[in-house]
Amino acid sequence: MQTGSSTVSPALYFNLSAQMALKLRQEMQEKLVAAVASSESEQLKRFEEFMELKQRQEYQSMRDMMERDIGRQEKLKEEQRYRMKILNLRLREAEQQRHREAELERQRRTEGRERLRNLNAIQEEILQLNQLLDPSTQTKTELPLASLNSLSTRGNQLCSQVSEVVRKTAEGEFPSVEDMTVAERALHEMRALIRLMQEEVAKSQEKKKKEQEQEEERRKQVELQAQQEAQKKAAQSAKEKAQRKEKLCTDGFISPFWTQTKKLKLELQKAASIPVSQISSNSGSQLQEIFDKIDKLLSGRPVVSGGKSVSTSQHPQGLDFVSYKLAEKFVKQGEEEVASHHEAAFPIAVVASGVWELHPRVGDFILAHLHKKCPYAVPHYPPMKEGTQVEEYQRILGYRVDDSGVEGQDSFLKRMSGMIRLYAAIIQLRWPYGSKQGAAPHGLNNGWRWLAQMLNMEPLADITATLLFDFLEVCGNALMKQYQGQFWKLILLLKDEYFPRIEAVTSTGQMGSVIRLKQFLETSLQSRQISPPKGQLNAMFWRS
Repeated sequence: MQTGSSTVSPALYFNLSAQMALKLRQEMQEKLVAAVASSESEQLKRFEEFMELKQRQEYQSMRDMMERDIGRQEKLKEEQRYRMKILNLRLREAEQQRHREAELERQRRTEGRERLRNLNAIQEEILQLNQLLDPSTQTKTELPLASLNSLSTRGNQLCSQVSEVVRKTAEGEFPSVEDMTVAERALHEMRALIRLMQEEVAKSQEKKKKEQEQEEERRKQVELQAQQEAQKKAAQSAKEKAQRKEKLCTDGFISPFWTQTKKLKLELQKAASIPVSQISSNSGSQLQEIFDKIDKLLSGRPVVSGGKSVSTSQHPQGLDFVSYKLAEKFVKQGEEEVASHHEAAFPIAVVASGVWELHPRVGDFILAHLHKKCPYAVPHYPPMKEGTQVEEYQRILGYRVDDSGVEGQDSFLKRMSGMIRLYAAIIQLRWPYGSKQGAAPHGLNNGWRWLAQMLNMEPLADITATLLFDFLEVCGNALMKQYQGQFWKLILLLKDEYFPRIEAVTSTGQMGSVIRLKQFLETSLQSRQISPPKGQLNAMFWRS
């Protein structure tokens, strides 16, 4: 194709068209890319704004949450402080309550101990008063037997009431106010019985006095009549007097009577004392022979002593005399034999316990001799009364006093130790061949009472520590088995509360007995055991 001055070839035209189309496309593509880029930039901007908003929201949410947590923590802390405050208040109240309860318990125990001391004093007084009502001790009052028996029966009932109250204290309890009321009422009634008896005795004596006056009047009248008759028959009266005098001398009544009685007393005393002095731990069969001989004598049957046959039935008061002398000999064996050889307490005690069971009168005499020679066996520390001589008071305390003066302290303690050891052995032993159906004549409950009363008395130097050690060494094992937990409470009380009081009254030169007691208590409490005493009679002994 040709135009004007120039001609454009188809190929060139096609290239130009293509270039223009390409350029147009590039422009469109650039616009499209620019539009896309602008759109993406806008979206990125909005995304960044959105992310920034979201971050701010999350930050604000986290800040709000932290503020809420802080507030909650503050509230928790406040609540914890409040709870701690309440807890501290409760702890202080609990501590104050504990102190109040401890003070109340201390006060209760103090009052209980005071009541226990008063109860022991009441029991001691009521027992002493009851002895005054015993018909066997009132032979010279000439009261009607029925009246005396009635008073004695009521006295025994009152003693039983007080003993029932005391039995509670033996189980580790303090007497209550009601218990003390019962005991005091019993004591008042016992004193009233004594006053009633004294009034009846006074009436009886007044009546007897009147009867004696009447009898004296009648006697005077008879004498007057006799004198008148004598004046008439002087010669005959003189002759009759001479005959009576001659007959009295011929019969030999007065002098031989007293000679025979003295001789009988000596023979009965030998018959009672010799078997007791022969008691030993050689064999059970020998011990049984001695017991049978003593029982035979007390039963009124004849026994051979010193090659002669003798019996308590030979004199109306023979049995009382033998019982008295037999008990005296048992206590003397404790004072001498047991004091020197501690193991001798057991064969002597088992025979004494068997005799006591069959013949209670002997047991009463044993206690009487023991309490007289060793008042600490009651237990009792006799006070010095106004006007009492020093030597007499020392005799009351158990010392031997003679022309050479007062015995030494070592000798005194040795004798008291022997008697307490014998007493501690008696209360835990029974004669193995007896019936054993009833209660022991003087059993372990008396040992518990003795120990409890000792701890209620103010200790004395030397003697208190000595006797407590001797008693517990002999009787501690038996008391431990009988009373178990209550016994250990009493031993702990002795060590923690009573022993320091013993130390306080003990001088440096008297510490031997205190040290022995302290070692015994510590060893016993550590091992929770008290060994059986040495010399105790076992089953093998009774088969020998």
